[in-house]
Amino acid sequence: MSAFRPKLLDCLPDYDRAQFGRDVSAGLTVGVLALPLAMAFAIASGVDPAAGIWTAIVAGFIIAALGGSRVQIGGPTGAFIVIVYGIVAQYGLANLLIATMLAGLILIGMGLARLGALIRFIPVTVVIGFTNGIAVLIFISQIKEFLGLDMEALPAEFFAKMKVLAANLPNTDLPTLALASVSLVLLVLWNKKVAGKLPLLGKLPGPLAVLIAGTVAQSLLEFPVETIGSRFGGIPQSLPAFAFPELTLSTLRNLISPAITIALLGAIESLLSARVADSQIDDRHDPNQELLAQGVANVVAPLVGGFAATGAIARTSTNVRAGGRTPVAGMVHALTLLAVVLVAAPLASDVPLATLSAILMVVAWNMGEWHEFKELPRYSMNYRAILLSTFFITVVFDLTLAVEIGMVLASLFFIYRMSELTKVAPLSLPDWAAGQPVAAYSLYGSLFFGAVGKLQTLLDQHAQGTQVLILDLHQVINLDTTGLDTLEALQRMLAKRGGCLILAGLNAQPGSLVSRSGFADDVGTDNLVDSLAEAWQRAAILLPRDEAGGSPSHA
Repeated sequence: MSAFRPKLLDCLPDYDRAQFGRDVSAGLTVGVLALPLAMAFAIASGVDPAAGIWTAIVAGFIIAALGGSRVQIGGPTGAFIVIVYGIVAQYGLANLLIATMLAGLILIGMGLARLGALIRFIPVTVVIGFTNGIAVLIFISQIKEFLGLDMEALPAEFFAKMKVLAANLPNTDLPTLALASVSLVLLVLWNKKVAGKLPLLGKLPGPLAVLIAGTVAQSLLEFPVETIGSRFGGIPQSLPAFAFPELTLSTLRNLISPAITIALLGAIESLLSARVADSQIDDRHDPNQELLAQGVANVVAPLVGGFAATGAIARTSTNVRAGGRTPVAGMVHALTLLAVVLVAAPLASDVPLATLSAILMVVAWNMGEWHEFKELPRYSMNYRAILLSTFFITVVFDLTLAVEIGMVLASLFFIYRMSELTKVAPLSLPDWAAGQPVAAYSLYGSLFFGAVGKLQTLLDQHAQGTQVLILDLHQVINLDTTGLDTLEALQRMLAKRGGCLILAGLNAQPGSLVSRSGFADDVGTDNLVDSLAEAWQRAAILLPRDEAGGSPSHA
């Protein structure tokens, strides 16, 4: 455990007043940005807006204090909306809290097992596919609030959801649509035209500026639209009650799959966010420490009514741009949200849900990497198939299934590509061996289960006659047990008629497997040589002198 060390401890020895000022400023900026996003993510996920705020407060503080990144900002994110909404719809809110805590334990286990680096093995095609798919699902989920449709919760299944939305379009509430449209246009214009250009006002994050404008307009003009107060009764101006959700064995069994989904998505998003931040501040995060912090945050947050949390790329980038360089900024961000809840919670009652839906639609748009679709023709068919399959399955079916199929496709295409790179080529025989029962081949690449078919053809080609078979393996970088099994089959075939197999130029990994498996004893140490030249000398010794054309010296 001594190797697990929060980044906060590394930052404290050189910490000074100037950096504290920059961290406080960045923390305040990210805190006010996180407020509308936390409420919007919570409502879109099917839970109370207060749950989103407390998730950002508790999980955000823990992730900053215990994490492996200097600047990571944690809290609820858009990527979880689809998953959380589905869990709430199928299992209920109480079971969402249990699933989140289970996911936290899984993340802690991944951190302790040092699996942080393995997350990087997920291909970028899979990441882009499911990220863009989630963005589409978030956008679709906000159509109901954007249009003010008076209907029950949307179905989780894609086609049923689209059918219900289409059937209810004639019931669009015009005041809600008008307010949502104005909020959307204001947010887009603010981000492009205003941000950073006006004194004081220009420094406000776009989502917060639009939230304030929409809330003030609603307070003064009292539009006939739904607000946080009308639907949820506002946000409590007090600390939440600490409660442990009731857990049964049957419930645990049903929630394992959702918990794994939350854990994997949380791990992927948090480590991607940390990696992006590394490039911005010229630092390197500790992925295992980050997973531990994410795990602890997801175990603790549900105890105060929170839900799934992870590292947030947009808020982390905002923190960096605002001058945050240590975990203190993330902790200040959480304390800022806490102060807002304790002081200004009653003001949230007039926040229009239409305005929050507009904010989420812009978040969904910014979340997607849409330019990747335009660039698809530049890439291989394999790349396009993986990205589009992951995207389509995410949107139409299920995120977990999409990642699984994306990984399977990526693995199959990789196996195919590696097998294509593996070559088996015949070598020219020296003059003395012409017409003799000897053959030689050069192998290149990786001799693994996907490529052994090329080596198995030698079994058929040399089933009769050949007494000595030379394999030059100095260009083989990897050998797996299936490849070894094929070599053993060649050796047995030759041994039955008194012949032998000579292996030349074994590299470290293939040589280690040959030795550990006992195959070296079957082949004979004299038949494991360092070079092709030594292999020919060995073959000249093994072949009868009259057939080899004289003494071995002729080789």
